[in-house]
Amino acid sequence: MSKIPHILIVEDESSIAETIIYALETEHFTTTHVTTGGEAISLVEGKGHYSLIVLDIGLPDITGLDVCREVRLHSGIPILFLTARNSEIDRVLGLEFGADDYVAKPFSPRELVARIKAILRRTGNRPPQLQAQHTDDGISIDTGAMTVHCFGKPVDLTAHEYKLMATFISQPGRTFTREQLLEHAWEDPGSAMDRTVDAHIKTLRAKLTSVSADAADVIQTRRGLGYCYHPPTR
Repeated sequence: MSKIPHILIVEDESSIAETIIYALETEHFTTTHVTTGGEAISLVEGKGHYSLIVLDIGLPDITGLDVCREVRLHSGIPILFLTARNSEIDRVLGLEFGADDYVAKPFSPRELVARIKAILRRTGNRPPQLQAQHTDDGISIDTGAMTVHCFGKPVDLTAHEYKLMATFISQPGRTFTREQLLEHAWEDPGSAMDRTVDAHIKTLRAKLTSVSADAADVIQTRRGLGYCYHPPTR
């Protein structure tokens, strides 16, 4: 699998940052979030490995333009400006300072992710995709055949159970909320409820355990948070 892009988000408004983080992590990117330009510069100069920076122009300490100018002294990392302003002069200044693209608030999270993917394609990075086959210490998934094997034995899963398993195995150790799992595994998330996820997780666990007792605890409950997956070992 290609390396998962790591996005540095520099945004001081928590609600906007949370929206960006959710949109990116739903697409299997990893993220780091800071609220000031100084923090961003320190991370980049500290040799942090980031695939792209989402950079707000209006920051509480220094402007995003100043951050971009400073980053460009040390790195050619792609930069996408995010700003509440929408004037031509701001767009021109951003691009002249070395930004790769520019998105004005309010923005569509889907459009933002699409812009980021386009920049990564142009700069030689690729958004993460599941391999046709993914194998850990005990569970393997073939995304082409849409099958799951546990220690070499097939697991008979429904469509929703398969999609849940594919979501978990794509990011081992990550905690998914019930809402996130609904988004990943149901075509119409609004038609299902949180307890629907709980019921499918219970059945999925039972099926994995019936194949191998070593898979009994691979899907763990994080009380008040959601569920996470840890690969089984013998």
